[in-house]
Amino acid sequence: MKRLGEASTAAERHLEQAIQGYSAWAGREVGYAPVSGGISNSNWRVSVEGAPTAYFVKVPGQGTDMFIDRHTAHDASVKAASTGYGAPVVAFLEAHGVEVFEFMEGWRPSSNRDFLDPDLCHRALRGLKAFNDQPLLVQTKTAFDMIEEHQRQVRELGGLWPDDHAWLDRQYRRARQALEASGIDLAPCMNDTLAGNFMLNDRGDIRLVDFEYASNNDRHYELALWFGEMFFDPAMELALLEDYFGTVTAQTLARVYVNKALADLKWSTWAMVQHAVSQLDFDFYKYGALKHMRARSVIHDPRWEAWLKHL
Repeated sequence: MKRLGEASTAAERHLEQAIQGYSAWAGREVGYAPVSGGISNSNWRVSVEGAPTAYFVKVPGQGTDMFIDRHTAHDASVKAASTGYGAPVVAFLEAHGVEVFEFMEGWRPSSNRDFLDPDLCHRALRGLKAFNDQPLLVQTKTAFDMIEEHQRQVRELGGLWPDDHAWLDRQYRRARQALEASGIDLAPCMNDTLAGNFMLNDRGDIRLVDFEYASNNDRHYELALWFGEMFFDPAMELALLEDYFGTVTAQTLARVYVNKALADLKWSTWAMVQHAVSQLDFDFYKYGALKHMRARSVIHDPRWEAWLKHL
C-alpha cells in the first residue's frame, strides 16, 4: 500500500490529487492500493486514519469523458443506494470526476457461473427492477444516442469498422425506426449489466455497482443487454420477463430480442473507440469483434423480420 506523495503513475497521481482535494480527509494519514477489475477506469482501496471503514475510489480512465457523464453516474449511484441494492455513496469529488464509496467488505463480483442458479437470477432481477423503477436520472441517453455517438467517434478517430458495417448500420436504422414508432419506455438504466457488476456476499445478498454508463433508456434494452451478458437460455429469459412485467406478450419478446442486437452493436462500436484511445491492458479489438458477431447472429435469426413487425 502506498502513501500520499508516493505516486509513480498517471493514475496514482490523479488519485492523489483527488484525495488531497477532499476536505473530509485533510490532515489524516491516507494509504491506497489498486483493486483489480474494470476496463474503463482504475479502481482503488483507500484507507484513512481514524475512519470506520475503507473506501472504494474510482479514477476515470483516459478518454472515458467521451462517453461517460460523471454527474449522471453519481445521480445513478445515489438512486441505486437508496433502493438498498447499491453501494453506500460517500462523496463525489466533482473537480476530478471521482466517486467515493464505502468499501464493500465481504462482497465479491459475481460470475456467469453464479447465474446458473435460477433463484439468484430472480433476486438479481428484482434489484435491477428496483433501480429501473426509480425517478428518472438527470440525463436521457437512449441506445440510439449511444450508437450514434460511438459511430461519430470512430469516424473522428479514424477507428476500425467491420467489413459489413454498411449492412449492420442499415439493420440498426430499420430497428431504430420501428422502435421509435412504437414508443420508448424510458427508465433509469444501468446500461452495463455484465456479471461482475452484481456483487454477492456469503448470505447471497445482491448489490448493483458501476453506474458510469447509466442513463434514462428503454428498460427493454436494459433486460436485453443483461440477458445477452448472462447467456440465459430462452426458458430463463421468459421466466425473468414474466417476473419483471407480470405478463409476457409478443411485443415484449420482440422488443427484447431486437434490443439484443442494438446492445451488441453499441458495445462493439464502443470497443472500436476504446481500441483507438485506451491505455488499459485489454484487447478491445477482440471484444468488439465478438460483439459484432453476436449482433449478426441476432439479425440473421429467421425471426428478425417478424420481431421488427411486432415492435
